Amino acid sequence: MNFFAEALQWLVDPANYVGLNAIPLRLAQHLGFTVVTLVIASAIAIPLGFLIGHTGRGRSVAVASAGAFRAIPTLGLLTLVALSIGIGLNAPYIALTVLAVPPILAGAYTGFEAIDRRTIDAARAVGMSEVQIVRQVEVPLGLPLLIGGLRSAALQVVATATLAAYVADFGLGRYLFAGLKTRDYAEMLGGSILVILMALALEGLFALTQRFVVPRGVLAGRPTDIRTRSSRPRPVMESAIEEGQKNVHSK
Repeated sequence: MNFFAEALQWLVDPANYVGLNAIPLRLAQHLGFTVVTLVIASAIAIPLGFLIGHTGRGRSVAVASAGAFRAIPTLGLLTLVALSIGIGLNAPYIALTVLAVPPILAGAYTGFEAIDRRTIDAARAVGMSEVQIVRQVEVPLGLPLLIGGLRSAALQVVATATLAAYVADFGLGRYLFAGLKTRDYAEMLGGSILVILMALALEGLFALTQRFVVPRGVLAGRPTDIRTRSSRPRPVMESAIEEGQKNVHSK
């Protein structure tokens, strides 16, 4: 509990908001690094995922490759790349792009696969070309799942981007490595809290985006749970004994 109170004091300390190690600067670096990584990963994964989802070819290879990339230890890959190309931001960009590609790729092709094939057949029947089907039918309908893939990738990159400070003086991870070196646990915990807050903010942003990108036609076609009662009076079911007694009396 003392560490948490000290971390809060560190977060509100005005001295941590000025200079080259200022919290706003580190936040901007971390967020910028995350955005650039997602853009690079999206440029690779989205076209490939759309191609796989539209044609249905290469899905098994994509699934196997995505699983293999996810199994790679990020810190080990980062160290290997840094030893190969040198210290700096290039190594973190490469390592975290490899981490971000699989969820975006999965969201891209599963979004297309989730579409009812009768919808695609109807689009072809009215004379749409393959490019028009992709742009006007498959992309809008598959967008929610693609946003879900971006959402998962963003959270992974935000959390793992702290490793960028392992090979470069960059981002919120600097507080973790510097605090570990000097045993300043308040700084370490404060940096961790900032990473958590950024992850929660991105989670909320992507959740709202995923909700609002659903096409109106899809929302209009969803069944509702509202049950209306019929205005007709319910028939009264009589037992067989009572019905038999009525027949006897009528005779």
